[in-house]
Amino acid sequence: MSRRHAAEKREVLPDAKYGDRVLTKFMNNLMVDGKKSVAERIVYNAFDRVESRLKKAPVEVFHEALDNVKPSVEVRSRRVGGATYQVPVDVRPERREALAIRWLIAAAKARNENTMEERLAGELADAVNGRGSAVKKREDTHKMADANRAFSHYRW
Repeated sequence: MSRRHAAEKREVLPDAKYGDRVLTKFMNNLMVDGKKSVAERIVYNAFDRVESRLKKAPVEVFHEALDNVKPSVEVRSRRVGGATYQVPVDVRPERREALAIRWLIAAAKARNENTMEERLAGELADAVNGRGSAVKKREDTHKMADANRAFSHYRW
């Protein structure tokens, strides 16, 4: 890691269909082996399924699902005098978004529907309704931070 200056953030281009930058980040995260067109097809088909299932605009559903998955606090390990404490800290907005995207994709991959489109559509629908693995992951993270509130004075 460079000591001179922080790496500059690269700005992603908005996606072709909806013009949304967060959606592009989501697709880039979903992409395997540089196959962006495959990732786009999966996301757009999943959005079509979500739209037919929930009768709402798919981008709104996507953002609502992301908001339901974004964590506000997390625990970081902090070593103090030979002991390691799990210290609760607030999550920066960029990391909050990145974690939500990562958790949604991981939860969708872990589901047992047949195609990735179905899994992603199901996970987005569940996240909007406040259930599903990704939302559970956020709740577990918040519980862990709450349980370790006593060590919050070790925050740096």
